[in-house]
Amino acid sequence: MGKIRRTSRDLKAVAGRQPGGSFDLILDLQVYFKAGLLTALTPGRVKLGFDWRRTRDLNWLFTTHRIPPHPGGHAHTQDQYFEFLRYLGVDPEPLAYTLELTPDEQVAKARFLEGLDRPACSVVVASSDPRKDWRADGYATVLEALYHDFGLQPILVGGGSPREEGKAEEILRLTRAPVENLLGEGLRRLLWLLDGSALAISPDSGPLHMARALEVPVIGLYGLTNPKRSGPYRRFQDLVVDGYARYPGEAYAISPKRHRRGMGRIVPGMVLEKVELALERYG
Repeated sequence: MGKIRRTSRDLKAVAGRQPGGSFDLILDLQVYFKAGLLTALTPGRVKLGFDWRRTRDLNWLFTTHRIPPHPGGHAHTQDQYFEFLRYLGVDPEPLAYTLELTPDEQVAKARFLEGLDRPACSVVVASSDPRKDWRADGYATVLEALYHDFGLQPILVGGGSPREEGKAEEILRLTRAPVENLLGEGLRRLLWLLDGSALAISPDSGPLHMARALEVPVIGLYGLTNPKRSGPYRRFQDLVVDGYARYPGEAYAISPKRHRRGMGRIVPGMVLEKVELALERYG
């Protein structure tokens, strides 16, 4: 009930901040009922969303115009967003998929790297959804191999939520590797920490896609969500650790379906194989 009351308050707050006039165009990029309510509360002439087959919770009822169904069914999430641009007559290619540091962030990154005696490997310990997270003892084993076998300095990165801090404490308690715990202090610091890393390891999360945009080789740990739909976009798919597949080599389709036991199929050896591949292929 508490979550429902918070959602109701948030929706009322959004309604109270609406402008006096009306928007010409509203893009509903989400597929859920809550996003549909926000779309309904926002005054606009054209409200563009996905076709009914790709939405949930009757979200499509809140839009006036809908993206035509994808001929192949579902696609990578990024490609689905590009469908909005094509519908509006905007060519999304060539794609410029980058993030940039400020001069001050470049200096902070350089100072941090000067203090290390080996290349950094950023390890994201948690995501926004606990079901996407990998187990602490698995991370502990991988951290030891990163340091002792691959010559990398593991650093724990991400937000500073109590759940993330608790996960980091558990990992540090289990591992014998010297690890830098650098959780928290905002997205901009996370950005330059990732940019200064030779490698990143992450579950399906925002930092994974930040690393991809920075062209940092990133090993994606996927089990709950389909990596063909939400994996690193157009690069580093060869570094995905695929727990979503129910058996090695399963030829599954792109789908929003979730596998609740997928992360449990990932073992340290699968991750370390990708570490070796990343260092061989991307230096």
